Order: sequence, then C-alpha cells, then structure tokens
Amino acid sequence: MLAELRDLLGEDECADVCAALLSGAEPERFRGELAYLGGKGGQRVPDGTWKLYWARVWGARGLLYVWEPSAEPTVVTGLADPHWRVAEMCLKVSALREIAAAGDPATALAEHDLPRVRATAVRALGLLGDTEHVATVRAAEADEDSAVRRAAGLALRRLARRLDREL
Repeated sequence: MLAELRDLLGEDECADVCAALLSGAEPERFRGELAYLGGKGGQRVPDGTWKLYWARVWGARGLLYVWEPSAEPTVVTGLADPHWRVAEMCLKVSALREIAAAGDPATALAEHDLPRVRATAVRALGLLGDTEHVATVRAAEADEDSAVRRAAGLALRRLARRLDREL
C-alpha cells in the first residue's frame, strides 16, 4: 500500500509525510496517508481507537521504503522515542540507510530491557557502527538472550569487514 502512496505523492513527498508522522505530527492531518501506511489500523489512530505511537511507528516503517535524506535527523531523534516500537523501527531505518549519527543512540538501545530491541540495536551497529561501538557489540556476546548473542556475533563480523580490521 505504501507503493500506492508513493505513486500518488512522489518519493520525496511520501518520505516527508513519513518523517512528519515519525516526528509526532498530529495524525488527523494525515488521515488519508495513514490509511496507506497502517491499513485499517491507520484509520483508527486519528479516531483515538489506536494509540498515537502507531502513527510514529508507521512513519518510521515507511522510511524503509521511501527515502529523503532530510529525514535523517528525524530518524536519529526517533531512536530516543519513549515507545520501544518506534525506537526499534528507527534502528532498522538507521541500519538500512547507514545513518552514522545513529551509532551512539544505538549503543544506548543495546542495553534496552527488551531482548528484541537489544538485538536490533546490535545488528544496526554492525551495519553503521565504527570502532567506538565495538565494545558495545562485544559486550552483547555475553547477553542473557541467545538472539542478542547471535546478533552480536554477526555484527562483529560485519564490523570487521566494513572497518577492514581484525576485531
């Protein structure tokens, strides 16, 4: 459905809508666009049936498929969102778009309460991190959760390849 919205608005405007939603714009302003981004649930956010954070999640998720470089600061800010779903989705966007400024916020999320957020943060560091993030990824190798440990192993290999150094 996002492809339809992109066809209607164009790539840049569609990305601008996604960034606006991620930044907390009033969902009522984007009622039509939310139908494309969130399906039936998208219609329920402006009505108050669904929680407001879903508009931010869908805005971030949209940036996986449409992109405008001006959205980068919004994605980095979204890494500090109070709801874990938004922060996790911003980690995914940061990794895909290789947003270097996301490294330090991803490091903080590598210590999140939820294992799935920690694993996503470690995976992101493998794709966008630098030498100062290696210690965080190494520490994740001892995480209590096996998915986080696996993500750390893969992230270290990716970092070694990307940085062209032995870690």
